[in-house]
Amino acid sequence: MSNLIRCHWATQNQLAQEYHDQEWGVPCHHNSKLFELLTLEIFQAGLSWNTILKKRLAFKIAFDNFDVRQISQYSDKKIKMLLQNSSIIRNRKKIEATINNAKVVLKLPKSLNEYLWQFTDFKTIKHHYQNYHEIPSKTELSIKISKQMKEDGFKFTGPITIQSFIQAIGMVNDHETSCFKY
Repeated sequence: MSNLIRCHWATQNQLAQEYHDQEWGVPCHHNSKLFELLTLEIFQAGLSWNTILKKRLAFKIAFDNFDVRQISQYSDKKIKMLLQNSSIIRNRKKIEATINNAKVVLKLPKSLNEYLWQFTDFKTIKHHYQNYHEIPSKTELSIKISKQMKEDGFKFTGPITIQSFIQAIGMVNDHETSCFKY
């Protein structure tokens, strides 16, 4: 599969290539996986995605497999443990946002999947970008979703983070037109 043409960002290393080929842009409707990807995108803000991919397993372990019920119950003691865990990104505000977001998810009147995918009528929007320079860092859709999420109490869900998130979960297909996944 190494002879395949991929999106530019996915040619950096094997980890990025595997993530691109197996996961990025594939429509995701699993609540736990959606929360995982949202959390990882939040932690990625200001860092490279490769940093997150390298630490992904450690995040999964540290955050109890992204179980929203468990995360919503995290105490100050657990936060201190996470801040001492050198295997993850140790950012108090992002950790607290994750706990907050877990609580928000539990209060939603519908599943996280239904909440998110309603913005596109449960369909993937396919864009036609020829190269990565054309792909915007935020769109009207990510601005709209971000605004709603903030109104509903989510933290660290700005339009750029949400744009990356909706690409990751396949809500939008932003594979370059030359990519084999397009």
